[in-house]
Amino acid sequence: MRLNSEARAIYKSIREEIKKRIQLKESLAYLDKFEPTNDKKEILRRQTYFKENFPRIVPELKGILAKIEPIRFKKDFLHDRLLVVDESELEKAQALGVCEVSTEPLEGYDLTLSTVGIGIDVELSISEIAPELYIMPLWENRETLKALSQIANLLGEKSVAESILKKLGELEEIMKRRELIENLDELIAEEERRLNKKIAEKLERFSLTLTGKELLEFLKELREGDYGAIFKHFSEIESEILEEINEAEKRLSERLNFTVELFSRENLYPIEVLPESIEALHQELERELKIELYLKSREILDEIKHLIPKLREEINKAYELEFLRAVKEFTEGFTFPELIEGGITFINGRHLFIKNPQPVSYVVGKAPIEFNGVNGERVVILTGANSGGKTSLLELTSQIVILTHMGFPVNAEKAWVEVLDELFFFKRKRSIYGAGAFETALKSFVRALTSDGRKLILIDEFEAITEPGAAVKIIAELLKIAYEKGFYVIIVSHLGEDLKKELPFARVDGIEAQGLDENLNLIVDRQPKFGVLGKSTPELIVEKLYRAKRGKEKKIFERVWRAFT
Repeated sequence: MRLNSEARAIYKSIREEIKKRIQLKESLAYLDKFEPTNDKKEILRRQTYFKENFPRIVPELKGILAKIEPIRFKKDFLHDRLLVVDESELEKAQALGVCEVSTEPLEGYDLTLSTVGIGIDVELSISEIAPELYIMPLWENRETLKALSQIANLLGEKSVAESILKKLGELEEIMKRRELIENLDELIAEEERRLNKKIAEKLERFSLTLTGKELLEFLKELREGDYGAIFKHFSEIESEILEEINEAEKRLSERLNFTVELFSRENLYPIEVLPESIEALHQELERELKIELYLKSREILDEIKHLIPKLREEINKAYELEFLRAVKEFTEGFTFPELIEGGITFINGRHLFIKNPQPVSYVVGKAPIEFNGVNGERVVILTGANSGGKTSLLELTSQIVILTHMGFPVNAEKAWVEVLDELFFFKRKRSIYGAGAFETALKSFVRALTSDGRKLILIDEFEAITEPGAAVKIIAELLKIAYEKGFYVIIVSHLGEDLKKELPFARVDGIEAQGLDENLNLIVDRQPKFGVLGKSTPELIVEKLYRAKRGKEKKIFERVWRAFT
C-alpha cells in the first residue's frame, strides 16, 4: 500500500507506540513484517495470525519475557566441524568443503594441524575441541533458560531449556571453584590477615603468661647456660604458629580442591605471601580447572548438543511472543475490521494520540449499517467550528485505515474497511503560505489524482493557502476528477456551502459547536452530523456578543448575527 509523506508519518507514529512497548530489541524485527499492504489475502492472514495468538498472551508473560537475553555462542560455525591449519595449507583445506577452516587457533587452545598426508577424512568436531564454546554461553544465560522453561509451562508446552538446565547443574562445583580462582588474591589476602591476627594473639598471650617467678627461673637458666628450657619455651609457640599455618593451608586446599603450600615456614611473623607465589598458584589452578571444565563440558555437550537447534527456535519464539505481547497491549480494546467493498465505516473510533478522546463514528462511501443523512457518497466535505476536531477526524480515519492494512485490530468499536491501494493525507501546514506553498500543494493533489486504483484522499483546508474565490473553483474541479475516478475523498473546508453548489454528488457534514462557555472556549460535540453544514466559530462568537450586549451595540451585533441565519 502506498502512503504519501503525511500518511507515512502517521504510520511511523503507530510503529513508535508499539516499539515503546517492546522490551526485547530482537523482537523489533517482527514489526517490519507488518508494513501496510493492499493484498487482501495477506491482511486476512495477518488477522488470523493475531486472533490465534492473542489468547496465548497472558499477563504473567511480560515479566518473564523481560528476562530473555540472546545466547550468543563465541563463534557460530557454518559446520560443526573445524579444521585448524597452517596458512600454507589453507587453500587445500578449503577445497575439502566438508568443514570450517581456520588459520586462527580457538580461544584458549594452541592447536594447528597440517593437511599434508591426511586427506579428506580429517574432521575435528567443535564439541571435541572446544565444547566450552557452547557450554559457557549456556551457563552464563541460565536466567534465560529458566525464563524459557517458565514460558513453556505457562503455555502448556515443553521446553528443552529445562533439560539443558538440569545438565548444566553438573557444572555447579566447577564454576564455584572458578569464581574462587578469579578472586584468589583476595582469598589469600583474607587468609593471610586471619593468620597474622592469630599469630599476634598467640605471641601476646605468650608474653603475658611469663610470670615474675618464671622470669627469674628463665634468667637463672641463662646464667647457667641451660638453653634447653629456653628452646622449649620458644619451640612451643613455634609449633602453635606452624599449626595455624597448616590449618590455613588446609582451609585453602579444601576451598580450592587443590593441595596448597603457600606460606613460608622461615619468617613466621608477619606472614607474607610473595606475589610470584600467588601467580604460580593461579596458573596451576587455572590449568587444572581448564582441563576439568573441558572434560565436563564435553560430557554435557555430548548429551545436550542435539537440543541446541530446538533451543534457538524457542528463543526466536520468545522474541515473537514479546512482539505479540506488545501489539496486544497496544491494541487493548481494539477490534478487527471487516474487509468490505464500497467504503470505509467505523463506529466509536478513538484517536490514538489524544488523551481521553471523544468516540467518533464516521463513514465515506457505502455504509454496512444505516446512518441518517448518508447515501453512499464517496466525496465528503467536512465543515464546522475551528478547534472542533476536523483535523483529528482525518487523523483518526488514517489511523484506522493504516492499522487495517497492517492486519492489526483498529481503534474503534466496529469497523468496515475497503482494501485500498493508496492513502494520501494532505495536512495543512500552518507556517507555510504564499504562491510557492500553493503551487507545491496543487502539484501534490494532482499527482494523487493521476494514477488509478482504490484510493482514499484526505485534505485539510486547501483554501488556507490561496484566495477563497479561487479555492472554490480549484477544489471543485479536483473533487470532480476524484469522483469520476471512483476515489474516496474527505476534505475539511470552511467553504462547504459554496462547494455544495458545485458538487451535487458530495455530502456536507458538520461538526457542531454547541456554544461558548463563559471563557469563550468552544463547547463542541466532535461527532459530525451527516448531511448538515457545521456552524463556524465566528458565528458563535457574534451570537454570544449579540446576546451579551445592550443598547446600540446589541442592535449592530444582532444585524451581523442575522446575516448567518
